Amino acid sequence: MNHTSHSEYLKLTSVLIKPVSAAFRSDQFISEQWQQLNFLDKPNLDTSIKEYLEFENLLKANQTKVLHLSENVNLSMDSVYCRDASVATDFGMILCHMGKNERNQEPEDQKAFYIKNNIPILGEIQFPGTLEGGDVAWLDTTTLAVGHTYRTNKHGIAQMKRLLEPHGVRILVVELPHYKGPSDVFHLMSIFSPVAEKLAVVYSPLMPINFRNELLNRGYELVEVPEKEFDSMACNVLAISSKKCVMLKGNPVTEQGLKDHGCEVFTYRGEHISVMGGGGPTCLTRPLKRRLEN
Repeated sequence: MNHTSHSEYLKLTSVLIKPVSAAFRSDQFISEQWQQLNFLDKPNLDTSIKEYLEFENLLKANQTKVLHLSENVNLSMDSVYCRDASVATDFGMILCHMGKNERNQEPEDQKAFYIKNNIPILGEIQFPGTLEGGDVAWLDTTTLAVGHTYRTNKHGIAQMKRLLEPHGVRILVVELPHYKGPSDVFHLMSIFSPVAEKLAVVYSPLMPINFRNELLNRGYELVEVPEKEFDSMACNVLAISSKKCVMLKGNPVTEQGLKDHGCEVFTYRGEHISVMGGGGPTCLTRPLKRRLEN
């Protein structure tokens, strides 16, 4: 097998996305939803579409196969952040059970897509378990870090263990802090983005000591995000291949830190599609397969 789902940084060969035109739908739909979904401000549809096109073109320029989820009138604007509804493994997709009630139907929508496209499904997280894909990150092909957060609870983590441990995958539980509380979107990948083997972008002030030490003990180098760039999601970085990254414009300190570690950085304007809804480039994508290095 020359491809794997167990990586956050190898060359991205296939990815699932939900175009913002299908998620935000119309100005009226945005007006009805943005406040109840805790967006920071009301996105402009035309601007959102332009920003998303720029983002998607960065993926396509990487020779990545881009698959699209379709519009579904039963889903909210949050469905644009499609990483959260499922987790990709080499043994099949794991469908999540969302910690945010307004997003409960997204996993079923993705399930229908996977069935239609003959993509295997390993299992589903069931109530009372909750688990969101933004809390899940591969450290290596046999170690999956899972954040224990307001969106991912102990029941969901226990179910994930039952699904993956028989396949030789170790689940490393990362206990995340309260931060802004249950209404805020705060995932593991809000503070941790692997961009190469043993290289990650981190926001250390909110990182558990045990997890940070685990990374250092594994030999990781850490690109530290400054406080002034945390809210603009400098820590949310998508690797489209090793040391080749996509991030939001407007985070010059973190961008330079990546370049200082030998990374090639591509940026997109994401004020409306990312900052307002709290979902950066990792959130906007459900990576499916990455190419193993020779």
